[in-house]
Amino acid sequence: MKHTALSDELLLSVEKPERYIGNEINAVYKDRDSVDIRFAICFPDVYEIGMSHLGIQILYDMFNKREDVWCERVYSPWTDLDKYMRDRHIPLFTLESQDKVKDFDFLGITLQYEMCYTNILQVLDLSGIPLCAKERSEEDPIVIGGGPCTYNPEPIAEFFDIFYIGEGETVYDELFSIYKQNKDQKGSREDFLRSAAKIRGIYVPSLYDVTYNEDGTIKSFVPIFEDVPEKVSKNLVTDMDDVTYPDKPLVPFIQVTQDRVVLEVMRGCIRGCRFCQAGQIYRPVRERGLDFLKDKAKKMLDSTGQDEITLSSLSTSDYSELRDLVLFLIDEYRDRYVNISLPSLRIDKFSLDIMSRVQDVKKSSLTFASEAGSQRLRNVINKGITEEDIMRGSAEAFKGGWNKVKLYFMLGLPTETEEDILEISHLSDRVAMNYYDTIPREERKGIRVMVTASASFFIPKPFTAFQWAPMNTADEFLRKARLVSDEFKKELNHKSLKFQYHENKLSELEGVMARGDRKLSKVIRLAYEKGAMYDSWAESFKSEAWEEAFREAGIDKGFYTTRERELDEVLPWDFIDAGVTKEFLKREWENAKAGIVTPNCRDKCSGCGAGKFGLCY
Repeated sequence: MKHTALSDELLLSVEKPERYIGNEINAVYKDRDSVDIRFAICFPDVYEIGMSHLGIQILYDMFNKREDVWCERVYSPWTDLDKYMRDRHIPLFTLESQDKVKDFDFLGITLQYEMCYTNILQVLDLSGIPLCAKERSEEDPIVIGGGPCTYNPEPIAEFFDIFYIGEGETVYDELFSIYKQNKDQKGSREDFLRSAAKIRGIYVPSLYDVTYNEDGTIKSFVPIFEDVPEKVSKNLVTDMDDVTYPDKPLVPFIQVTQDRVVLEVMRGCIRGCRFCQAGQIYRPVRERGLDFLKDKAKKMLDSTGQDEITLSSLSTSDYSELRDLVLFLIDEYRDRYVNISLPSLRIDKFSLDIMSRVQDVKKSSLTFASEAGSQRLRNVINKGITEEDIMRGSAEAFKGGWNKVKLYFMLGLPTETEEDILEISHLSDRVAMNYYDTIPREERKGIRVMVTASASFFIPKPFTAFQWAPMNTADEFLRKARLVSDEFKKELNHKSLKFQYHENKLSELEGVMARGDRKLSKVIRLAYEKGAMYDSWAESFKSEAWEEAFREAGIDKGFYTTRERELDEVLPWDFIDAGVTKEFLKREWENAKAGIVTPNCRDKCSGCGAGKFGLCY
């Protein structure tokens, strides 16, 4: 019988005990004594979120294909089990072997969202691993972070031994080889880190020194040894059909956020929206071949028994062979009633024929990211769609039988005016009116259209044209959201409209972390010690803990949010080569302020810098 870290009594006393027992379909089990490296891969959030993450599935499959590595999973315990583990001194454990995380060689933590930073400390704390990298001994795991937040790792640099910058399929084999060699030669932790820092995309924070100007900006950021690179270049997959992809994804015991097979059709995005970090850091665009995708779809659906497949990318409708792939899936799985999910559609690329066939039984709502209400502001952010596109696309959707539309907007965008803000309401109303103008009364059968407008708050991110831009305060966000909400109530079709918006204080905190520097490590640790955890969950977010932490650390949030950066300021992430150049981003920042639209990559090259990979259109 399998050893379990938690007693039956304890499992029965916590919410959703299935989160902690392992044994899922397609989980991998090995003899712990037959491998050289044990790797605990962690998503620092609850099981349902972590099990939905494609990156974890890819790395789990890739690592476990090596005979000398056993990769196991660990997620953040929910608050009920967290308390039990602290009270009873139960160390954090992995799902497969139920062994202590502290006994592993590596603890790899995926960094998808800034509001998971206190959960990173929870994982380290419950594992019995010192929170600060400099306090760890030879017996502690190497703590390595990967994912999009590594494009500015500085706020959490104190807590990590290594950051892996870029796509995970590329240099882990080299990193593992160096680790094994260092271990065989009885080298120290420091020896391994020095060697690892020479690998492309590997950043070791302890090997770099930061100095500051009197005004708090960065004066210098330099390696402390001559053989450590000044710039860390991201890792990139060059052939999307020549890398590992799971044939047998893990199947959860309980319903998770994305309870389906995920088929990644391409990486990168041709669009160049100026607010979008992912669209920049994953450049250039690389598509997977149609035959590769057909093969993976069949193997994953057969091995999991799932009845839904998502075609995933930053802009799925830009995948050049989307129609052929969708028609293949419809024909191949007609008898199994497999649902095909197509997120990330652009309203100007809407395909009524495909969508009608995909959702021929149940017409769910369609989501379109308009981002801004006015055309002026859509030009500023380089969204690349017009109101004519929106009206034409929504009309075609209404003709196809859809009567529920979701529109995504952002508040607080650079150069935003009150007129731009109110246009969110006016545009939503015009979309609703478009339904009544398009569908004759006798065909509506008494059904009213429902247009749901959702507003998030703009957060400037590294490696975007807006990385220098000022951000609104929490109070400013709230004022603007209420302004829009009041305007919705005045619209002619207000009964067909709904408006909702995000948590303003959480967005402000995310903005601090997104462009922060190493000084924020102190704030994060103080907030954690005051009970901050699961910050992205409304019921758990402790705003007062964060406010106290900033006061005690003597750090002004406004330094990181509301000030506009000078173009020559040294930014905390300037040591990273993400492909796109700083000169390109400066041009885009100036184009944004002038309202100049930059063509997409397929129409015209804009010289962003990613062409050096030799993969551009």
